[in-house]
Amino acid sequence: MQESEIYSKLTDVFHDVFQDDSIVLRPEMTTADVEGWDSFNHIKLIVATETRFKIKFKNVELESLANVGHFVQVIAAKTS
Repeated sequence: MQESEIYSKLTDVFHDVFQDDSIVLRPEMTTADVEGWDSFNHIKLIVATETRFKIKFKNVELESLANVGHFVQVIAAKTS
């Protein structure tokens, strides 16, 4: 799956989870950049992403996530 396609689908997931259609994903984006990105919404985001991309994350993958760009890289690796 192309990175641009991942960003497009992941943007939809972010819009749904955070109920904010103004979110524009950037590779360097972190939890501090999105209002309401707390631990509860992080879990919702992970579950929604797994459902949308038909993948399953390992705990070690989730613990190592630094930003949206890294999240996209992990998704890309799982969908290729």
